[in-house]
Amino acid sequence: MELKRVVVTGLGAITPLGNDVATTWQNAINGESGAGPITHFDASKFKTQFACEVKGFNAAQHFDRKVLRTLDLYAQYAIVAARQAVDDSGLEAKEDLDKTRVGVIVTAGIGGLHTFEEEAGYYATHQEQGPKYNPFFIPKMIADIASGHISMQYGYHGPNYVTLSACASSNHSIIDSFNLIRLGKVDAMVTGGAEAAIYPAGVGGFNSMHALSTRNDDPKAASRPFSASRDGFVMGEGAAVLVLEEYEHAVARGAKIYAEVVGGGMSADAYHITATHPEGLGAKLAMTNALADAEMKAEEIDYINTHGTSTPVGDVSEMKAIKEVFGEHAYKLNVSSTKSMTGHLLGATGALEAIFSVKAVQEDIVPPTINHEEGDNDENIDYNINFTFNKAQKRTVNAALSNVFGFGGHNATIIVKKFVK
Repeated sequence: MELKRVVVTGLGAITPLGNDVATTWQNAINGESGAGPITHFDASKFKTQFACEVKGFNAAQHFDRKVLRTLDLYAQYAIVAARQAVDDSGLEAKEDLDKTRVGVIVTAGIGGLHTFEEEAGYYATHQEQGPKYNPFFIPKMIADIASGHISMQYGYHGPNYVTLSACASSNHSIIDSFNLIRLGKVDAMVTGGAEAAIYPAGVGGFNSMHALSTRNDDPKAASRPFSASRDGFVMGEGAAVLVLEEYEHAVARGAKIYAEVVGGGMSADAYHITATHPEGLGAKLAMTNALADAEMKAEEIDYINTHGTSTPVGDVSEMKAIKEVFGEHAYKLNVSSTKSMTGHLLGATGALEAIFSVKAVQEDIVPPTINHEEGDNDENIDYNINFTFNKAQKRTVNAALSNVFGFGGHNATIIVKKFVK
């Protein structure tokens, strides 16, 4: 069976760096940090009092009041990012679009955490009255509901579900969408992820695991992947959505094409519930599988958008895996962690980093890893690798690889290339 080609025809994003793709990308190239004091709740008693929040998002500009009652913040982000991506793709302008062959996989790593927290808090303070819950509690909270809302908005009757694998969720969504298209099951997929977990349960839960940075005196410098002084990740929020489309279908309607998706690799660490394998065995396997799926050699990759969370163990294990997979070519690559600017968007992070990879391929520029200071070097990290510290670098990027790893040992890697007819 001959596999179909899959191209990217639409992009949408609501992020800590901007409420659209153009603003987000420009701020990333400029090395801006999206971190600042938490405003979603009073975090003054928490170990971590900052995060990378979305700024200037006014839900009332996008939804009427009645609809807003049914939507958790993560779903609001997802729907708006999906609208941007679909509008950008021009898909809805196709008069004879077969909506039974368009699907949606827009996921979350956690889902409606704020909704759950609100309802649990209400019950805890009103137990004497007996159980009383908002009728929208369950459909606001569940991690698949944003995908459902998007399909209902456009009448897309194709595959509609989510892939839930913690921080790897949206990369798995992209890989599933890619496979559905190239197997000829659908013509197009709206895919990506969203998250809005910057609330007491989210911050407090990660604090109790000692996973978050506590650099409260300097939030913008807190996410510092591959630096010796890194002390944990910075939580982010938002949504990122891509429209993937079968090549012939896109060409027939005259769609603009950003890049081509050529491979996806998945694996499990089978090691620990939260920690990555210390030797990066799962990461190595995911990257190797992605290269095999794309029928590419390691030497054909120009840029790696790393998982790069700024955790002491994770950064080292990923670097080891890169060296294992790429050998001497690892020293010719550009590597960076855009989480140094956006924070970690959990279930949305893979999709956002996929967009960054697409833009790097399209524009031949690699976004930086910010916050690295001279002499702030970890003896376990090979600094002969080009981590693109502090400043974006122009270079030809014919192909980019993007890694995402999740709690539970879930690993997912995608590869995008320059589009060539």
